[in-house]
Amino acid sequence: MLVADLQGARIYRMPAESKRTNKDGTPREPKRLGRVHFAVFSPDGLRVVGFMVKLPDVAAMIKQPDRFVALDALKVYEGVIAVADGKENYDDAAAKRLGINLDECLIWTGMDVVTVSGKAMGYCADCAFDAKTGKVSTFKITNGSTSSMLVGDIEMPASYLKGYRKGAMVVSDKVCELELSGGAAAKAAEATVVIGDKVKKGAAKIDEHGSKALDKGSRALGKQLGKTKGMFSSFAAEYRKAAGAPKKKKK
Repeated sequence: MLVADLQGARIYRMPAESKRTNKDGTPREPKRLGRVHFAVFSPDGLRVVGFMVKLPDVAAMIKQPDRFVALDALKVYEGVIAVADGKENYDDAAAKRLGINLDECLIWTGMDVVTVSGKAMGYCADCAFDAKTGKVSTFKITNGSTSSMLVGDIEMPASYLKGYRKGAMVVSDKVCELELSGGAAAKAAEATVVIGDKVKKGAAKIDEHGSKALDKGSRALGKQLGKTKGMFSSFAAEYRKAAGAPKKKKK
């Protein structure tokens, strides 16, 4: 499964087992919890432990802080993704049950990627993981949406991950030897043997302008959770700042 497959997906609260059937015998519908905001990785970065879920605004006006939901609590109920509604599946209680410290957990998606020797490789755009265990198999590294469309991304084995340092995902220098995969031009190149220089130059030229217009908010996601003040409480403010949203004027 890819993290991107769940990004923005609606999450529901599963009724208690004793209340899953209405009086007329029909299944009780689950209540909406929110939408998946981003994936949360274990401190070593090799396992998806859960997701931060963006809760709906109160009275369509008051923002609520994101809520951590454990991966192992997510099930399919009546055709939707739902979580068993027990405190052991949310926030600090879930973290304690999983044996992790949320402050030390990571958000890989959007984080800049550098090699051990210091070479910039782009940023982590996605990852493939086991839906049951959360174990990561590969990370997708990209330089931008336009270049990805034309020449593809780097599919990096999880074993190449070396850790986290100063706001960046640190990877093995062997990543430089990996070939790009996917992308319209790359797929066309399979038939024409090589991507023309014009395509490469075109990708670079478009990226110079187009890739700078990437959603800065999504790029700003990559970080260690404990780096935000009060863990998640200041996330919304940091996200707006990274996205370039205007600050609210003080009254």
